Amino acid sequence: MIADIGGRRFEWGSRTYVMGIINVTPDSFSGDGLGSDEERAVSQGVRMMREGADMLDVGGESTRPGHQPISTGEEIARTEGVIARLVRETEVPISIDTYKLEVAEAAVAAGATMLNDIWGLTRSPALAQLASSRGCALVVMHNQDGTDYSGDLMDEIKRFLRDSIDRGLGAGVPRERVLIDPGIGFGKTAEDNWVVMRRLEELRELGQPILIGTSRKSFIGKALDLPVDERIEGTAATVTAAILRGTDVVRVHDVREMTRVVRIADRMR
Repeated sequence: MIADIGGRRFEWGSRTYVMGIINVTPDSFSGDGLGSDEERAVSQGVRMMREGADMLDVGGESTRPGHQPISTGEEIARTEGVIARLVRETEVPISIDTYKLEVAEAAVAAGATMLNDIWGLTRSPALAQLASSRGCALVVMHNQDGTDYSGDLMDEIKRFLRDSIDRGLGAGVPRERVLIDPGIGFGKTAEDNWVVMRRLEELRELGQPILIGTSRKSFIGKALDLPVDERIEGTAATVTAAILRGTDVVRVHDVREMTRVVRIADRMR
């Protein structure tokens, strides 16, 4: 499948693409939150593009465990200006990491061409119509409250994602612009995350490009007994494993290092 996102061509399956993370929050789990510092956020985005990022994902509300929710207005204030400048000062598609329709609308008005919804259209189904009407790509992620599963973990994830895909396609988003994310670290225990990693290939059954976000996450830290700023090697291992299991996009904090990992893993694949 070939998708046009933000004027750039993405040929799924030809190579792995890198999404750089830009957190304009004061409380990111990864320690890279930039708060309201627009200049630093834009500079980080420009640097990530130069280091090899194929797209940039801007988030204004932390999703770490125990995070404090913020108002829609505050989230827009944190992200809108950053996105507008990144659109002008970089040459890659800009994604908004939000599940709130009003935030997504402001981001698209500012030039974002991808919507990254951590709730897979279950909390704001109208995001699908927005993506369709404005020609945006759509990332739908598996998520749930709590970590209890009544059946097989991967079967439940696939069932959830099928519903999300159907909502996106039903709203008119072209199939090649709907990406799926199994939601590493969301509604899952550390062991659940390893199960997902081992069984990633099963997601190919859904027929959509796969995005994975393992960067610096706690399941890596628990396995290595290391703090968040010492998880780059663990991240590299999970990125490699994900690519060898068919992942199309990796969402990462450390773009320079992970771009190098991606190139070698792609050669291996």
